[in-house]
Amino acid sequence: MKSFLIKTGLLTGLLWVAACKDTPKKTEAPAEPELQLVAETFTFTEGPATAPNGDIYFTDQPNDRILRWNAADGSIDTYMQPAGRANGLYFDLEGNLLAAADEKFELWRIRPDQTVEVLADAYQGAHFNGPNDIWVHPDGTIYFTDPYYQRPWWTRQAKEIEAEQVYMIRPGTDSVVLAATDFVQPNGIIGTRDGKTLYIADIGDDKTYSYPIAPDGSLGERTLVAEMGSDGMTLDASGNLYLTGNGVHVYSPDGELLRHIEVPEDWTANVTFGGQDGRTLFITAMDAVYTLKMDVKGMYP
Repeated sequence: MKSFLIKTGLLTGLLWVAACKDTPKKTEAPAEPELQLVAETFTFTEGPATAPNGDIYFTDQPNDRILRWNAADGSIDTYMQPAGRANGLYFDLEGNLLAAADEKFELWRIRPDQTVEVLADAYQGAHFNGPNDIWVHPDGTIYFTDPYYQRPWWTRQAKEIEAEQVYMIRPGTDSVVLAATDFVQPNGIIGTRDGKTLYIADIGDDKTYSYPIAPDGSLGERTLVAEMGSDGMTLDASGNLYLTGNGVHVYSPDGELLRHIEVPEDWTANVTFGGQDGRTLFITAMDAVYTLKMDVKGMYP
């Protein structure tokens, strides 16, 4: 009887151990990535643009300089100063840095040796209001927004172009073409990698729209995506749209609010993806820049 009890106890113990092995251990959900302050030594940061190697160039407009965040070690250095009081930046297909040179009312191409070519300074003989944000289509067409913000470094006190609009420059030409109008104050702009959709934020009317892009670069009828404007914007690899202002709001392509990323600043100006793996969300906000490690890559570069 004792032998039976011992064998029975041993068998029960073995079954209990086996059951424990098959029962998955309870694990906690991974912690939400934390927003990292990179630096807060600027006056007002704007216009981040991602280079092919993952480095990010951004502007400190009041101090008239373009800076560079190094993807390899997270350091920041001054790339160019003076810089035309540049606001928005974007890399073209040849690796040149395009800049919305707000001080000059011009759109610049900055070559790797830092020589500057003025791509445009006027529409139908009138100076721009102040080129603000830029996007380059896969075929090389350049789109840029032109809102009016009275700057303390300007001598002029009024618009030369009454309407605040979006313009385009087709590849191989130097002529500026009206791309979209009927805005209060257009600002952020970004398009999809396939070149089929352009997003434009009307920050003055708290609206963000999508536009189909025709083969000739012209824009079709717009569709409301979000009941909020945006200072700057970007896209992730899943096609989700990142809008700025009060932190960062993430919308699906259909306009569903997916997430709100809080940023501890009064205003979040712009955002892009970069870093060596393309998963670093880089945020410009007031006098600071922040990074956030994401579980998704950016659509660019």
